[in-house]
Amino acid sequence: MHDHECEPLPQELRRLFADGGIGRTLPVELPEGSLVWPDPGYAQHLPHDRPAFWISDKPATAQLWSQLRAAHPRSGLWPVLLEESVQPWSAGQIAPDPPEEIDFYNPAMFMAEVWADWVEQAAEDQIDNLAPYGRRCPGLAPPGVLMADPGYVADWYAGLLAERGAPLGLAAVNRGADALAVMGWQGALHHNEWTAPLAAVVRSWEDRFGVRVIGMGFNTLELSVAAPPVTPEHALHVAAEHWAFCPDSVFQGPGTLVEYAEEIRGRNAWSFWWD
Repeated sequence: MHDHECEPLPQELRRLFADGGIGRTLPVELPEGSLVWPDPGYAQHLPHDRPAFWISDKPATAQLWSQLRAAHPRSGLWPVLLEESVQPWSAGQIAPDPPEEIDFYNPAMFMAEVWADWVEQAAEDQIDNLAPYGRRCPGLAPPGVLMADPGYVADWYAGLLAERGAPLGLAAVNRGADALAVMGWQGALHHNEWTAPLAAVVRSWEDRFGVRVIGMGFNTLELSVAAPPVTPEHALHVAAEHWAFCPDSVFQGPGTLVEYAEEIRGRNAWSFWWD
């Protein structure tokens, strides 16, 4: 039986790393796939000297996703289930940013700016939908309490999403949140054209709520949550963060922060979509 435990990264995957993936190993056998380069028409920072990510030819199994997540500390490759594989992923309709770009953004400041910009233009009855906060941005919510190991919760949610038959993406990142920028995802339609500040928010959620990035689509993002808010007050505070991150989830969903907070209370998955 062949031991993959100390198998070096395949030559193809080493190209994803600035340092050539030196010393990284992949104890998992991958299916057929290919590297994805950004289409020059979509890329923001040219020239790109390496591909943005790797994508499998066929849908990934939940087992493969879990194995790759567990191997991430050794491989440096974070797995992401990709919906709508041709557009944008296979077509390269992506705009990658280096992970260092994320460091420039502060999640609390991003939230405050989104809040202030929206309040300035909103009608009074619209502002009522953000009760009890209204015009006042409440800032970031306190951390949640872990219900289970974040890896375990991530594997559970990946198992559910894998049933949709999504191909697998692999991004060379230190943490899952950075995959949003490195893979060039541009899903926050009509909200925020720069992905780096959104990735900064997801980093913060990784730290405070045991969030893990599981899947991405053309205009969707799927996260597992190991430490969700469980009280109505905490859920309302987190709902305010969700609104600043993705207003459509609230206003085109239940309609108000209070109702949305009830939906996310105690939930181990957060699903976002932008219209």
